[in-house]
Parts: sequence; C-alpha cells; structure tokens
Amino acid sequence: MAQQSTKRPLKIIAGADSFGCNLKDVLVSQLRALNIQVEDLGTDKYYSVGEEIGRRVSQAADDPAVETRGLLACGTGVGVAIFANKFPGVYAATCLNTDEARNARSINNCNVLAVSGMNTTPEVASDVLKTFLETPFKSPCPASGSNPWPDEIDQFLENSIHEMNKIGTPKPVESSSDCHLCSLVKSREFNAVDIMPGGSISIVRESPTSAFVRFTAGSVEPAHHHTFGHDLVVLKGSKRVWNLSKGERYDLGIGDYLFTQAGDVHRVKYFEDTEFFIKWEGQWDLFLDEDHAAANAAIDKEKENSLIPTNK
Repeated sequence: MAQQSTKRPLKIIAGADSFGCNLKDVLVSQLRALNIQVEDLGTDKYYSVGEEIGRRVSQAADDPAVETRGLLACGTGVGVAIFANKFPGVYAATCLNTDEARNARSINNCNVLAVSGMNTTPEVASDVLKTFLETPFKSPCPASGSNPWPDEIDQFLENSIHEMNKIGTPKPVESSSDCHLCSLVKSREFNAVDIMPGGSISIVRESPTSAFVRFTAGSVEPAHHHTFGHDLVVLKGSKRVWNLSKGERYDLGIGDYLFTQAGDVHRVKYFEDTEFFIKWEGQWDLFLDEDHAAANAAIDKEKENSLIPTNK
C-alpha cells in the first residue's frame, strides 16, 4: 500500500542521534519489511544528520525516477527537523501521533518525518510512519474534519508548494537599482559650497569628516587651507592642485590619491566634471587665502608664462 501512494518508487534516507537511534532502527526495519528502499546513515550528532538528510532530500527533489523522503529521530524530534528544513524543497515535520503525520502530509506535503526517541513508543512511531507513507498531499485529514478540502483551499495548497520551493534559494538581482551600493549613491544628497562656485559636498561622516565632493568643469578653488590634514581619492574627472606652501603641483586623475597637511595653502583647477572622496582628520573647515579673481589671475599668468599647458 505504501508503494502505491506515489507514482515513483519511494526511497527513504534515515538517520538519528544517540537519543533517537533505537527508534530509528525499529522504523528502518519496518520500511524494509514493506520492501521500501532505505539508505540508513546511522547515528551522528542531531545537527549533522539533520543537515545531511535535508541536503540529500533537497538535491533529489527533481529526480524523475525516484521520490526521496527522509526519516529522522532525535530526543525530541525537533532539532533534526530544524536543520533539515534549512534546505529548499524540504518540508520536515516533527510528528508525535498519527493525526499530526496526516496533517503534515496533507497540508504541507511533508517529505521528511522527524520522530521523538524520548517521547514516542515504537508502537506509536510505527503508526506515525505508516500514516506518513500512505497519506497523499491534499487528502482529507483531521485539519479538514476528514472531509475533502474545498476547491479554494485545495488550490491554495497546490500553489503553496511552488512558493515554498523558493524558500532558501538566492533571489536574483533584477536590475542595477537593487544593488545596495548603487542605491546609496543614487540617494546621496549634495549641498552647494557657497564660497566655492561650482562645488558641492555630501558629508557622510562628521569629525573626523568623510565626504564626497563634486566640481563642475572649469571651476577653480582659490588658495585656501584647513585646520586638519586631509586625504582624497579622485573617483571621476581630473584636476590640478598647487600646494603653495610647498611649491609643488599635482595632476590628478581617476584613482589618484593625495594627502595635504594641516595648514598647507593650496589652489585647485578642475579640467572636467570631477568627483572625489575626501577625509579630514577632524571636522570640516575652510579658510580662504585669496579671492576668485586673484586665483584666476594667478592661473592665467602661469599659462602665459607657459609653465602649464592650456589643455590637460
């Protein structure tokens, strides 16, 4: 009768911990007496056998030749079921009586039976196993008053299997908008820096300060200094930095890094739309050492003297 409850030949993978091994052995003997194929994994820690049988049943779910179910036993029957259920397509249930087994099969298409070695006698467990083997999915059960399920419930149960099969499987990324980092970038708000026309800033951490800064092409930062030293990395575009305190000049492009010491006076020219990440060793501040007219005049004079090219 058990073999007639499924269209495919039935295989049971069994295992138990030390608290459930005796009951498992009794049920394995019962399965073999019914000429059901059994693979007995023996005795191990409850989480090990639960995980292994859950994995094996999950991997065999789409096998067209054999229907694979699991049989687990531990002290309560709960621990092994929890670990088995961590795999997609596995519906393990702890059943202490035949009504629970019938409900689990009818409502949840239970494919891994977990039993309690400390709370269930061999006679009761034998009846539970028999019910587990013989009860078809969506059949009348105690939960339905032993009557056929209404059409709407029957349809709900059928659809639930497809939904449960998705549990434990990674969700595909549907578009770049699902990327958390991309979403953070898109939602980042920039505020204009009033004393630096063409510039805007988004502070993401304060004191020590981390920020993203943008400047439009052609913008100039007049000579200025900060109370704290700062690191920067160019993310987009290109710029030229004059460290007037040290008499040095730096051309920076994508990926370039520059550290400017506290108090160093520096002037900046942006050749294209540019964005960079900057981190101050303390709070953000800015002190102008010249105005925009003086800055542009200094850059124009340097061009005239051919000390810098007109194009980057």
